Amino acid sequence: MVSGMGVSPPVLRDEAEQSVTVSVDADDDAAISVITVRGRWDARLRTSASVTLRRCFTEHPDALIVDLTGLLDPHSESAAVWATAQHVAAGLEPPVHLALCVPPDLPLADRMQALGAGRFLPVYAKVRQARVALVGRIPGAQRVSAILSPDPDAPSVARNLIGDACLEWGLGHLLHPSRLVMSELVTNAVEHARTEIRVAVTRRGAGLHLSVTDRDPRLPQMIRLTRPRPDLPLDERGRGLRTVHSIATLWGSTPTEGGKVVWATIRASEPSPTAPNGPR
Repeated sequence: MVSGMGVSPPVLRDEAEQSVTVSVDADDDAAISVITVRGRWDARLRTSASVTLRRCFTEHPDALIVDLTGLLDPHSESAAVWATAQHVAAGLEPPVHLALCVPPDLPLADRMQALGAGRFLPVYAKVRQARVALVGRIPGAQRVSAILSPDPDAPSVARNLIGDACLEWGLGHLLHPSRLVMSELVTNAVEHARTEIRVAVTRRGAGLHLSVTDRDPRLPQMIRLTRPRPDLPLDERGRGLRTVHSIATLWGSTPTEGGKVVWATIRASEPSPTAPNGPR
């Protein structure tokens, strides 16, 4: 997502049943986003698909599957979009594993092979096949996760997960901001979703990607809190999503098949040019 306001990617439909939808499959192995593109390929669908791809790359999932089994593209006019997406995915740090899902009897499958994209952009017949293949390519050592009950101890357990990850990966400078953000995300899930919660911390180069998944489909709204929460430590009392918005480099939420995932990316602040020697 581009916006940090928790707005989900667009779901667009018209009389031709065009749609671009996003789902997230998060488990102990990886967080994989799936973009499903349906309908006849035209300028409007191209724009919708391109915008959604950019938003998904902003979320920086472990892997991204683009499901084109419902796309009507007899002349393979969409091929350039998918080839460009592969270049963008490969240029991220760390790279996002990208795969297409195209039935082998469609012209687009042949077109992608003819472009030479097959060597770098794998094409599978089914989403299930793509998911299994991509999970095997994702380094599991860069991700830790836990399943929590929606009780008052959940934020503390999630903060401890952050501490263990930062210690293991040598990212101590991200410990405090990441603990604050994770605490708020889990507190929101406990108070509003009241379902089982899955939390994950994934290394993203020199930064961290935090995700909290629950079974409540309602997306979060940033509201103003007037009273502190005495059940959290003094430096981490709930300030709502204002805290997440002020600390995270990016954050947002995405619907899943059984609820939603709220995510945040934490990176170190860029030092000013004069920082090493002070102002002149």
